Amino acid sequence: MKTFVDTNILVYAYDRGAGPRHDRAQNLLQTLWEQGQGALSTQVLQEFYVNVRRKAVNPITAKQARSLVTDYLAWNPVVNDGVAMLEAIDLEQRYKLSFWDSMIVVAAMKSGAATLCSEDFSHGQKFGTVQVVNPFL
Repeated sequence: MKTFVDTNILVYAYDRGAGPRHDRAQNLLQTLWEQGQGALSTQVLQEFYVNVRRKAVNPITAKQARSLVTDYLAWNPVVNDGVAMLEAIDLEQRYKLSFWDSMIVVAAMKSGAATLCSEDFSHGQKFGTVQVVNPFL
C-alpha cells in the first residue's frame, strides 16, 4: 500500500538541523524508496522546495533542492486540478481543515495511499480510506 508523504516529512529528511526528526524522516523515506510505495503531490514538492531553502534550520542550496525535486518526480506526483480544488473545499468545510491541508488530503486519496504521513493532522485520524500516521510519535 502506498504512503503519502506530507511536506514536513520531506523537509525534516533533508534538514540536518531537525534533530531526531531528521533521522526518523530519512529512514521513512529510504524505506518508501526501497519498497516503491511513496506518494506525494506537486503541492508537497513546491512547499518542500521553498521550505528546505528558506525555513529549514540548515537550508540547502537551490541546486540541491532542484535535484531532490527531480528525484521525487519519479514518484509521479499527484497534480492538483480544478476537481481536486472543489473536493478540497468540501473537505475543508466537512473536517474544519485549512484549504491547503484539505488539498493534501485530497491528493493522498487520489494517489491511492492508505496512509498519510504527517505531523500536521491528528495521529490516527481517518479521511475516507486514508489514515494519518505521525511518524514522530
